[in-house]
Amino acid sequence: MSDSGVRAVYPGSFDPFTEGHLDVLNRARHLFDDVVVLVAVNSSKHPDTDEEQRAAAVRAVLPVEWTSVTVAAWRGLTATYCRRHGVDVIIRGVRNTTDLQLEHRLAAMNQSLGVPTVFLPAQPGLAAVSSTVVREARSG
Repeated sequence: MSDSGVRAVYPGSFDPFTEGHLDVLNRARHLFDDVVVLVAVNSSKHPDTDEEQRAAAVRAVLPVEWTSVTVAAWRGLTATYCRRHGVDVIIRGVRNTTDLQLEHRLAAMNQSLGVPTVFLPAQPGLAAVSSTVVREARSG
């Protein structure tokens, strides 16, 4: 635990940041002293905007009273960010068992690198919301 309490990071490509992401973040900020939304580069995804633009978009939708939440853009392993910035835990939202299986593999890797993961399940009404669905709805 750091001097300033338990710090968490909520990583993702956030292309775009959805209502489901906002809900997970809202719950996480009540569980941890500080939460960093880590807008990351995922080599398997090809967003229309770079991580700095996506980080700015996330900042734009966060309520001003969420003072324990910050946003950062990052290229590299989440565990590396955590070690360099004194972050104690990774937060991952899961919508279904498919998400959980994928996230469990990532969590095992991050645990082996010294950073545990906490899973927050999606609220039932938001479980069908994904960035892909939101992008397709915008373009279609």
